[in-house]
Amino acid sequence: MKHAIYALAGAATLALAGPAMADDHAADPALAAVLASPERADESARDQYRRPAETLAFFGVKPDMTVVEYGPGGGWYTRVLAPYIMPNGKYIAVNGDSDARSYSSRAREARAKSWTERFKTGLASAMNAEASAVNAFEIDEMPEGSEGTADRVLIFRSMHGLNIGNGADTVLKGLRTLLKDDGMVGVVQHRAPKGASYDDYGARQRGYMRKADVVAIFAANGFELAKESEINANPKDPANWERGVWTLPPVLTTGKDDPKRAEYMAIGESDRMTLLFKKAK
Repeated sequence: MKHAIYALAGAATLALAGPAMADDHAADPALAAVLASPERADESARDQYRRPAETLAFFGVKPDMTVVEYGPGGGWYTRVLAPYIMPNGKYIAVNGDSDARSYSSRAREARAKSWTERFKTGLASAMNAEASAVNAFEIDEMPEGSEGTADRVLIFRSMHGLNIGNGADTVLKGLRTLLKDDGMVGVVQHRAPKGASYDDYGARQRGYMRKADVVAIFAANGFELAKESEINANPKDPANWERGVWTLPPVLTTGKDDPKRAEYMAIGESDRMTLLFKKAK
């Protein structure tokens, strides 16, 4: 892992300040301690856009739950979830099937196929634990006995990749198997603008998706929308960038010499929908 995972010592005495936190969510001392840790100094600037305290509260995440994070990617949310969940609950990282992808080089293939071991080793080191204490696996390698054990599955900004890569059905079927009957899936996803066509925002990789398409994908795999929130909305984002969501922070793909860079920074991160799904009967 790139950064240390944050100790929970003294959690009851730590309070989280800043615009991303609402007063009614600051009462959870364990999460407040994680978010307020000085070790998050280089990451906490994103809290105003990603609103971790409000988002996890909306998803109903509790520190004694079994929580699955699908596609941890760069690990920003992992460094919130793992120290929050692992002391009293169970944190599980799940990635896609590396055998189902094609690769542009042997090095990329090797890196993808070593994800499970690298993730376990990195998180164990950061948490000062044994690698055997870290739960991580690819969706097609679900350990025996894990079916029906998860309280929540969380998917942060990954649905566009599953959609464009035709992996959503396989992944969601597997994640549904992991969930308890009353378990739920929380989704944060870059949101396409109103009136967007599927050709421009579904078949094409912009990073943004239409809410109707996300709901339809979940419905096809045995879920229904339970509720939604505007916690992660950003009305300043027109969501129509020629080079997609990566035009905005934190990627800023057009480079430091782009004359519009200050405009992108002023907008901040993307407009996002926040959806909570339950198993359909």
